Amino acid sequence: MSLENLIAMLGKQKLVDGMVHSQKMHNHDVVQSLLQKQHDAELHNFIAKQSSTELGGYLDSLPLDDARNLWAKLPQARENDVLWEMSDQRRIDVAGDRQPDFAESKINVYELMEGRLRNIPMTGRKDLEGAKPVWVDLINSSKAERLFVGSHFGVELPDPIEATDLEVSARFHVEENDDIHLHSNFLHDREGNSRSVPVAFILHGGILFSLRNEELPVFRLQRRRALTQPGYVSDCVDLLLDLYGADVEVSADSLENIYAKLGAVGRHVLSEAITDQQAAGILADIAEEEDQNGRIRSNILDTQRAFSFLMRGRLLTPDQISDSKQILRNIESLNSHTAFLFDKINFLMDATIGFININQNKRVNQLTVFSVVFMPINILAGMGGMSEFSMMTQGIEWPVAYGGFVVVSALIGLATYVILKHFEKRRSATTPVRVSKAKPGLS
Repeated sequence: MSLENLIAMLGKQKLVDGMVHSQKMHNHDVVQSLLQKQHDAELHNFIAKQSSTELGGYLDSLPLDDARNLWAKLPQARENDVLWEMSDQRRIDVAGDRQPDFAESKINVYELMEGRLRNIPMTGRKDLEGAKPVWVDLINSSKAERLFVGSHFGVELPDPIEATDLEVSARFHVEENDDIHLHSNFLHDREGNSRSVPVAFILHGGILFSLRNEELPVFRLQRRRALTQPGYVSDCVDLLLDLYGADVEVSADSLENIYAKLGAVGRHVLSEAITDQQAAGILADIAEEEDQNGRIRSNILDTQRAFSFLMRGRLLTPDQISDSKQILRNIESLNSHTAFLFDKINFLMDATIGFININQNKRVNQLTVFSVVFMPINILAGMGGMSEFSMMTQGIEWPVAYGGFVVVSALIGLATYVILKHFEKRRSATTPVRVSKAKPGLS
């Protein structure tokens, strides 16, 4: 429908331009200038409402003259995105020899040379020609970029978010053409902002394709090792296993940070007393650490399923199976750590809630004392106010009577308070105090 609107709008503009051009009038140039500004504004408003994919389809479908006119009105910031969506022939017709480049996305292509990875600089389509990589890493790539890279290597590259939204049983599978697909979540923990980032892996023709929308410390660590250590990797499967192994290492580091934070929270909780405001802050910290611990546990279980899939499918060499078993043992140890942290978090949560209950009990106790202190006064006030002329104050001037009533009420309240405090001290003195005795020989 938008293409029909665009064709109708361009046709109407041509018709109006032809009518104005054929008319003889004063200030003809001024009218043409105003009309051209109006047409440009209509086109700019239309372009602003369309996606890059839609604009690329319009440029392919329009007649060449209209396509060139529409291309001329595109904002410069959107030209590269639209170039990815156009066919090669129409791109040559409207933009000449200009090639789309990888603007906001980042594509890293690595070749294996003498046991080390070598990065091939990527700026545009032509850089892929003749490359024989072992690893192609795509970060924040568009659909058109994934389509181009996939068509160049003969593989279909999915959106990492859509791929990881699949059912767990469908995240690890082998295609009919023997391509291996794995979709996992990797931990992104930076400056207290922890979250899981979906990553899609494809093993095709001896090449590892990795797709994600954010940079991850796991991938930086892997690149640094593979670029500097000879013989660190030998093929694309080694790269995949090392990426999963590095994710386990990052998860272990995050667990250490959780230990440190919970230790600080525990020292605060087990102090003599905490206020309700401090307790609220502690509960927020505990909830944050519980969420991160749960995310780490989910990610390492996801990694465990990936290794089980690779080993069960007999896709690994004996050396790779040995490395995988070692990583699985590390995952088992991390699972026990996460279980311990959950217990520690529950203990700190219960202790904090206990302090909140103690503070509430103190306030309730204070209200109870006040109510008991004023109870005799309320009874006396009720008795004295049962009639306007009370027999108790008959014959006594009202200032003296009311003044005496106030004094007697204060004395009764003070006496009640003193009696309550006396009984409270006696109860505290008779309460047994448990003292833990150290065993001989222990310090």
